Amino acid sequence: MENRLFTKDTQAIFWNNNKTAIQRMLDYDYTIGREKPSVAAIVAPTSGNKFEKFFYGPDEIMVPLYTSTAEAVKEQPQADVLLNFASFRTAYDVTMEAIEIDGQFKTIMITAEGIPERLARKMNQAARDAGVTVIGPATVGAIAPGAFKIANIGGTITNIINSKLHRAGSCGLVTRSGGLFNELSNIIAINADGIAEGVAIGGDRFVGSVFIDNLLRMERNPDVKYMILLGEVGGTEEYKVIEAVKDGRIKKPIIAWCIGTIAKHFSSGVQFGHAGASANADAETAAAKNKAMAEAGIYVPDSFNDLPAKIAEVYNKLRAEGVIGEIEEPELRIIPKVRRPKHFICTISDDRGEEATYAGFPISSVATPDTGKGIGDVISLLWFKKQYPKWATEFIETVIKTVADHGPAVSGAHNAKVTARAGKSVVESLVTGLLTIGPRFGGAIDGAAKYFKYADDNDLTPAEFLSYMKKQGVPIPGIGHRIKSLKNPDLRVTGLMNYAAEHFPATPLLDYAKTVEALTTSKKENLILNVDGTIGILMVDMWRALGYSEEDINEFIESGTLNAFFIVGRSIGFIGHVLDEKRLAMPMYRHPMDDILYDVQKAEPIA
Repeated sequence: MENRLFTKDTQAIFWNNNKTAIQRMLDYDYTIGREKPSVAAIVAPTSGNKFEKFFYGPDEIMVPLYTSTAEAVKEQPQADVLLNFASFRTAYDVTMEAIEIDGQFKTIMITAEGIPERLARKMNQAARDAGVTVIGPATVGAIAPGAFKIANIGGTITNIINSKLHRAGSCGLVTRSGGLFNELSNIIAINADGIAEGVAIGGDRFVGSVFIDNLLRMERNPDVKYMILLGEVGGTEEYKVIEAVKDGRIKKPIIAWCIGTIAKHFSSGVQFGHAGASANADAETAAAKNKAMAEAGIYVPDSFNDLPAKIAEVYNKLRAEGVIGEIEEPELRIIPKVRRPKHFICTISDDRGEEATYAGFPISSVATPDTGKGIGDVISLLWFKKQYPKWATEFIETVIKTVADHGPAVSGAHNAKVTARAGKSVVESLVTGLLTIGPRFGGAIDGAAKYFKYADDNDLTPAEFLSYMKKQGVPIPGIGHRIKSLKNPDLRVTGLMNYAAEHFPATPLLDYAKTVEALTTSKKENLILNVDGTIGILMVDMWRALGYSEEDINEFIESGTLNAFFIVGRSIGFIGHVLDEKRLAMPMYRHPMDDILYDVQKAEPIA
């Protein structure tokens, strides 16, 4: 079992987007100089966002959002703490799901109060069986000063520093109450050197880790030199600690007090605040437990008011014995009083240094011929934030060269030429051509990737695929050519297929598309895979070979990434046509009247 609950490398997954609590954790991280933020991810099941912005000192960071714990764990496998801020209706299910993710979470904290006791007992037992430490339910959490703190424990940064919770002290603190935890942290800071680890186990009757669990861990933690236990009326957990002291499992000094001694002055049973704070037998009274602990050799003050003096007494004794030494005060980073959120985010390039970078690479490292890098490498960095292998970047360049132009008659080139003749600039003329790119011109690349991938993912036979597309009322994108056929193939398609056969690790979607083509061409010879279809299909095969998930590829398709290759390539051709018009000094264009069917009826009056 771990000696320390948390370290400076501990990262958590935060269930529920509690922005205030998360920001407090990140402010603490920055103050104590953590290298990595303590919150690795947020689970927000109903959110459509991919991230949430938070301040990290004077700057901002992006914390990824996921819709489930399983998804968060898959993307953030290093996060071994779950901070469960779900409501009491959901907290049980969230915790059980997390426990069942074998070996992922070492610690789970549950803030919810009032989880049904039957479910709480079942949940706590499942955690014990899985070796997971549960803090709570009904808790503010725990802290390892100078390393990691959960949510709101310790209060504001000012209070944290005043209570010496910004760095490790010598005391191990365990309480039920979160409010009293903060108060005791302050008392320990005044009368000793602060705490090394602290846990508020929670106020519900059945909590996950009890006093003895935490004290036994602190016994093994070399940072902890002595321990303070603040119990309360109700329950018998303190007696487990007494037994551990008697049988030698706990050798470090313990200072303890059970609050609620006033209960003996009431004629009937009284419950104090927490669900567990009610004595059901004489042994559960605070007075009985305090007496038993004192008899076992635990340091027990005469009253709560005497607790500070008892802490000072034990601390000074350990100092005199050399058990506790001097603690060097660390340098703290100061959080600015005024912080301004950024309006834009950029994750692909950075121009703040000596040289601008593409996805972390200086431009000079990819731009000049001696680097051996091409336009495909630049696209892989700026579009995908990855370094693609040579076979993939050269395929991208092949695609761009293949789609660069298809003559002056297509709608985009025609628009660009007409605009250039009107005396407009290169950029204005280019834009009018680009604006024609969409579902009917260029969109077949996106459509082919989408529908062929859907068919392949769902194991549709070619006949089933054709039937599906017919029901959708959509002609199969990427199939069919005006003049090309099996006997008169499109050499652009042949070139792309030959490149893929030689360089791609595998082409499963293209192989499937060829079985569809065999069926469509048996009906009509020109229903071949055209260049748009081949590009879209091979792009999917490329991304699969590069290790992207099916969800990633679907997102590329939906976001228009495939059409972006067509846009870049065709821009080259459009500019060529615009410059051709300028070079030839062509006059203003007017469409010939004899090419227009005029059918103009006299307008009828409306009464």
